Amino acid sequence: MSLARSTLGFSAMTLVSRVLGFVRDVVLARAFGAGPMMDAFIVAFKIPNFLRRLFAEGSFSLAFVPVLNEYRERGDAAALKSLIDATAGSLMAVLLLVTGLGMLAAPWVVALFAPGFVGQPEQQALASDMLRITFPYLLLVALTALAAGVLNTLGRFALPALTPALLNVAMIAGALLFAAYFEPPIKVLAWAVLIAGALQLLALLPSLARHGVLPRPWPNFKHPGVRRILTLMGPTLFGSSVAQINLLIDTLIASLLLAGSISWLYYADRLMEFPLGLFGVALSTVIMPTLSRLHARDDQLSFKATLDWALLAAMVVGVPAAVGLASLAPAVVIGLFQYGQFGVTDAAMTARALAVYCLGLPAFMLIKILSPGFFSRQDVKTPVKIAVVALVVNMALNVVLVVAFVAWLAGGDFSAGLLPTLAAYPGAHVALALASSLTAWLNAGLLWWKLAEVGLAPRLPVRQGIRVMLAALFMAVSVWLVVPASDVLLAASVWQRLGHLFTAIALGLVVYAAVLALLGLRPADLARPQAVSVPHK
Repeated sequence: MSLARSTLGFSAMTLVSRVLGFVRDVVLARAFGAGPMMDAFIVAFKIPNFLRRLFAEGSFSLAFVPVLNEYRERGDAAALKSLIDATAGSLMAVLLLVTGLGMLAAPWVVALFAPGFVGQPEQQALASDMLRITFPYLLLVALTALAAGVLNTLGRFALPALTPALLNVAMIAGALLFAAYFEPPIKVLAWAVLIAGALQLLALLPSLARHGVLPRPWPNFKHPGVRRILTLMGPTLFGSSVAQINLLIDTLIASLLLAGSISWLYYADRLMEFPLGLFGVALSTVIMPTLSRLHARDDQLSFKATLDWALLAAMVVGVPAAVGLASLAPAVVIGLFQYGQFGVTDAAMTARALAVYCLGLPAFMLIKILSPGFFSRQDVKTPVKIAVVALVVNMALNVVLVVAFVAWLAGGDFSAGLLPTLAAYPGAHVALALASSLTAWLNAGLLWWKLAEVGLAPRLPVRQGIRVMLAALFMAVSVWLVVPASDVLLAASVWQRLGHLFTAIALGLVVYAAVLALLGLRPADLARPQAVSVPHK
């Protein structure tokens, strides 16, 4: 039950951040649209954000939390504090160097991650200027991830889950209040990202102080705990963040497509990330310390039961989220984004990408659930091997599907050259979303298979899965019946559009819950892992 309460608490705080994230995206779409300048900002934001998810929330967190739990289980407060101090200092030393190099090499970094900008000097220069401003965000948010990891280990999930809301607040305030003071105005978003990083870190420091674990950073790479974290971090770079690497590859290839493709994928991904961040990340964050403790106690029965519970919970949320978002894709994009500079074409292209991303949403959730099953046992080799396979497959699918899609649109005519042809036809970005979704299912399937080999794979809830699919089908039909057509939404005011969306979503949730209850799946089934813990010897 404590897992369920912690997950709900984390999700509630995340909901605040995600709702503000929607407001942020509405404001950005209305103010800046989906043109070349917005593409430049997204690249300048995605590079440090990618490194954040790869290092701070990815490999570092997955290596730090199990080691931190080991020290906590020993009951030695001084040793625990020593580990936190040494880790904080070592992390700062490394990231100061990385941040400095990233700022100095900004034009080359942009060229590496968005080669399509090289032929657009103004766009390349703008992205480079903004990257120099946003890159220090990596340092600040990595220290925030360390603080959040400590608090999560102490059973404090709510505040760390709420701090990302500060990024949304800063970007909204920047776009609405200060954009006119910058030239071009979109540069205000880069400064908002930097300020938000500082605010996120400062928000967690008082809580660390109250619990007596406020770090006194001092680099110590010889500390046994730091050395153990570094040993675990190396291989987890791929294993923990393959989805983020795939999305970054999407950005790289999208920079070669029609202008606006990067933005269309960004807005679609933001919508898909709402249920994933609200529940998938919450489950992953909550079960990670629990699985680490159970492994330290050699309690395999409860370890597996925890994964069983997490899989069932993810399925009950992930399947209807994917079906509902796909069913409402055009209405959601029109209702949230199609204002001001964000036009009809932008809405249509974003909705197509969102619908295809939804095919992989349950798989993205499964990855969040299954990965802690390896990292909590400090098994980093297996998910790394799987991640490498998934990454190679994703890269191949990106190229094959994009070229095939453009060939279909162009009638097989590449006489103008490959790159000019790729940049001439709208819609090819959908192939990138499809590649990501297919790769996510491959990744999740391989993770489950490898857990099954050691007897720890969660049980596939077939009966509950059938109930969930039937309930999601009824939900989709009910939503389709009540949501207005696109032309009706376009003629409505912003509040009327949101009202239509709220009505459709509320009805869908009621129908889904009612059908689940009629089929025999009730909230009590999700209350806690169904196993009795083996006493710790």
